[in-house]
Amino acid sequence: MENSSYSVFFVECMFTDSSPETSQRLLPPLELAVMRSLWSLEKATVAEVKQAMATERNLAYTTVLTLLDRLTRKGAVSRRKQGRSFVYKPLLARRSEREQAVRRLVEEHFDGSQRELRTYLDSEVKTDNVTPRFEPEPIDSTLL
Repeated sequence: MENSSYSVFFVECMFTDSSPETSQRLLPPLELAVMRSLWSLEKATVAEVKQAMATERNLAYTTVLTLLDRLTRKGAVSRRKQGRSFVYKPLLARRSEREQAVRRLVEEHFDGSQRELRTYLDSEVKTDNVTPRFEPEPIDSTLL
């Protein structure tokens, strides 16, 4: 897919959802890090979230607990008692959080213009300079 058509598709997707979740404020960086772990785990205890975050950030158990409690109060996660601990599950969809982040980016850095963002992505952002957070697995040519 061409870079130009990708950025148009990307920006159009970001502005098509009007769910209540997208009207929320952006999550602070630590809460977002917890959500990333919870999205990948789908449901988890505090200890499991802490362990999943260990490669990115080594936070204390009580810090992760506090962050999950904040996210619960904000309605971003739910929790249910299981034995002596709680199991947390994301309620805020990853897509909704991304849409809100892109909306804010457009409003604050591109004067509310989707076209300006598309132009910037097409002309300024070189995919060669982007370092992926996770390296993709090599494709096994025998499967092709």
